[in-house]
Amino acid sequence: MIKRIAEARLKKLASAFRSVAVVGPRQSGKTTLCRLVFPGKPYISLENPDTLEFAQTDPRGFLAQFKKGAILDEAQKAPHLFSYLQQVLDETKKKGLFILTGSNNFLLQENITQTLSGRIAYLQLLPLSLQELKNSKKIKADYGWHIITGGYPEVIAKKIAPADWYAGYLNTYVERDVRQLKNISNLSQFSKLLRLCAGRTGQILNMTSLGNDCGIDQKTVTAWLAILQSSFIIYLLKPYHNNFNKRIIKSPKLYFYDTGIACSLLGISNARQISTHAAKGPLFENMILSELLKERLNKGLQDNLYYWRDKTGNEVDIVADRAGKLAVMELKAGQTISPDFFKGLDYFSSLYKKTAGKLLIYGGKEKQKRSNGIVVTPWNELI
Repeated sequence: MIKRIAEARLKKLASAFRSVAVVGPRQSGKTTLCRLVFPGKPYISLENPDTLEFAQTDPRGFLAQFKKGAILDEAQKAPHLFSYLQQVLDETKKKGLFILTGSNNFLLQENITQTLSGRIAYLQLLPLSLQELKNSKKIKADYGWHIITGGYPEVIAKKIAPADWYAGYLNTYVERDVRQLKNISNLSQFSKLLRLCAGRTGQILNMTSLGNDCGIDQKTVTAWLAILQSSFIIYLLKPYHNNFNKRIIKSPKLYFYDTGIACSLLGISNARQISTHAAKGPLFENMILSELLKERLNKGLQDNLYYWRDKTGNEVDIVADRAGKLAVMELKAGQTISPDFFKGLDYFSSLYKKTAGKLLIYGGKEKQKRSNGIVVTPWNELI
């Protein structure tokens, strides 16, 4: 079993809060982590029809069974249970009493917000990070392998062909999770929107273009993108525009939380195809961005990542805001360093004199420290 970095954070939250919700994409390892960290708690899956019936018809009696708490999986399936859980948490001083997980994050977080706000802590668990794979000696020399494989534990642990696993995963997501949401009336159009998003990986989000290509209005695009975000499928990288003039782009960039999903939607079935694919650069960016995000979330830190671009095309791939000090990063899939790689970093530095660090992360193997302060780092030494 691959040890999860977030384990330490989960233990800390459970020692401080009466309840913890572990959220994240379907199959990211939430249940496995909870059962490992809390072996003494009973594990209750509300996917079991008999268990669900008990929770629905007698919620008070159902919760009364668990004097020492429990892990409640698929908790969103019994939404009225949260009101009774609220009372239980209000009447106890025990920490880490109930641990909640679920595969439909949209519904789970909606129920938590309505009834348990202020009583529960959140842990966001994304798929496996490159750091976790490195710690488990499962890191590969070819970043293409990691892009196509993604980070979902089952793909890596069981050595399943990514093309096969992700196709089933996406079908399950659309059929089970999306179908439960009332405002999704056309699943084929929703699936089309998802494929269109994959084709726009690393691009500035244009909702009008998305809507036109998908045949839906902008209001629907906004609603469906919100669902994809809350389900940890797509990630919108916000623009950084503090202290800059009005000529800065202020629309987010579109990425995926996991590159394996993006590859599946793009029809990329093996690592060799990535080397010549038009999406090679954006997918490399996506992989590094996901890694930076996982590093933050696994430690319980807030997302601090942005990008910067002005209307004349000057751009920096990542701006990390570290308490007002900005570290900037350029992400390049190429294995040979080119002078062009440094243009965005140098231009940003000329505008913002207090840059805390300048990093070029690329697909090669050589580490350098340039005289202009830029540190060149191979992708597998970022971790």
